Amino acid sequence: MRRTKEEAENTRTAILVAAEMLFLKKGVSHTSLEHIAREAGVTRGAVYWHFQNKAHLFHEMLNQVRLPAEQITEHISQCDPQNPILGLRNLCADALLSMEKEPRKKRIFTILLRRCEFTDDLREAEERHEAFINEFIDLCERLFAEPATAERLQAGVTPRMAALTLHSMLLGLISDWLRDPNLFEVSHAGAMLDALFRGLIQNWELDMHRNKTLCNRS
Repeated sequence: MRRTKEEAENTRTAILVAAEMLFLKKGVSHTSLEHIAREAGVTRGAVYWHFQNKAHLFHEMLNQVRLPAEQITEHISQCDPQNPILGLRNLCADALLSMEKEPRKKRIFTILLRRCEFTDDLREAEERHEAFINEFIDLCERLFAEPATAERLQAGVTPRMAALTLHSMLLGLISDWLRDPNLFEVSHAGAMLDALFRGLIQNWELDMHRNKTLCNRS
């Protein structure tokens, strides 16, 4: 009897969930398709029916969520065109908050940052991850280079330097929080980002006041 579409989708979901849990527990390089099949309660043939290899499975697992750089890049166009840097700040804060609100995103990003060795068979996934990082940095650089923002950069700070600094802080905060969720409250992410932006943008307090006003109105 041929499997129904629903049964096939349920099997695929079970495999993805099993892979996610095993990657988190054992690490990607120490998890085989045999391990995943056993954890999911299916045959290896069922795994190969849905996924070409472990790299394909890993790639599809990443597709279950929007990673922070992807999330920010996708939504930046919705920000206030009069003050895109303020919108960027808010999206960065939201990206950190989403780690706490979305358990699956927390697990998958933990795997990506802390449980994954990018061996040759995961080269495509590594290239995808690096491409989104570079896209995010380039996007931030363009926003910092906007005339209204560039003229407010602190002395000696270039748009590229500001973009790299913001990315490094965001990635560092996420990595440290995933390592130890008790290290800081993600609800304080906005305040920590403001401390950074004060070092990058002149009179950042005016933007903070505007942001607070907008939040009180919403």
